[in-house]
Amino acid sequence: MTLTNTSKGADIMELAVESLETPALTKAQLAELLFDQIGLNKRESKDMIDAFFDLIAQRLVDGQDVKISGFGNFQIRTKAPRPGRNPRTGEAIPIQARRVVTFHASTKLKEQIQNGESSAA
Repeated sequence: MTLTNTSKGADIMELAVESLETPALTKAQLAELLFDQIGLNKRESKDMIDAFFDLIAQRLVDGQDVKISGFGNFQIRTKAPRPGRNPRTGEAIPIQARRVVTFHASTKLKEQIQNGESSAA
C-alpha cells in the first residue's frame, strides 16, 4: 500500500477504507460453494450452512467445546471480573465477569497456513 495524499486525515481514511476491503468468506458464499461444488440446491445449501453454525453456537452456549478435526477447537472461557477505566474520563469502572469464545487452530491448519496450501477436499 502506498500513501500518496499529503493530508494526514486522507491517509487515515485510505487505511480505514482498505481495512474494510479485506476479503471475508460469508455464510452466503459458503452456501454458494456447496451449491457449485457438491450439487445441493441453493435452499439446501443455505439450510445446511445455517444448521452447521446454529449447532456450533448452541453447543458453545451450553458450555461445551467444539472440536473440528483438522481445523481447530472453539472453547468457552470465563473471564474473571477486573478493574477497568473509562478512556475519556479516567474513571475506574468495574468490568463484570463474562464468558468469551476462543478459537485455537489445529496443527494441521497452522501448517497449511504457513505453507500456503489448501486442503484437498
